[in-house]
Amino acid sequence: MDGEALDRAISGAQKGEAACLDRLVEHFAGRIFGFLFRMTGSRHDAEDLMQEVFVRLVRMIGAYQHDGRFEAWLFRIAANLARDRLRRSRRGPRFVSPATGNENGDSGAGLPGFEELSSGIEAVDSRLMHREEMDALNAALFELPEAEREVVMLRHFSQMSFKEIADATGVPLGTALARGHRGLGKLRAIMTGGADAENQVRRRQVTAKDG
Repeated sequence: MDGEALDRAISGAQKGEAACLDRLVEHFAGRIFGFLFRMTGSRHDAEDLMQEVFVRLVRMIGAYQHDGRFEAWLFRIAANLARDRLRRSRRGPRFVSPATGNENGDSGAGLPGFEELSSGIEAVDSRLMHREEMDALNAALFELPEAEREVVMLRHFSQMSFKEIADATGVPLGTALARGHRGLGKLRAIMTGGADAENQVRRRQVTAKDG
């Protein structure tokens, strides 16, 4: 759906046109599910939360002021719901294997290369995107602290700016940038250094908490 088609769908949805709402749901459902699945590690939670995202879309679309950032607005709703669910359950996401889903919806396993999070931070090497390495990538993502993983996932799945991520997560812009830097750095260390690097990251996290 190009920009003009998206604008028409949003306008129609705000007028209560069911077909336009259906087009918005169809267009975003796969990526919303993939984001929620990777954030929670649970198919059940992802399905439940995705339904809630679109319930809220229906309820809130009339009050939405379209400024060209509808996608960021929708993913902000998804991110807030995922964060609340994880905190209520007091657990981290379970491991997600690409074998449990597909590129268009279930697990979001066809993850393309991460964009550079900010100047000076290189994108994850494209060789890591091969299917045989997806298990390792998923495991590495789940090693990140929740706050850092959330920034990386919001940046990837919704292409939200760091200002939008800061607004969505309720932190200063500098904090969002720092979490992005740390998250991608740790992800790279785990993926390129294997178990030794992973253990070093864990030790640094424990040291930081103790400090």
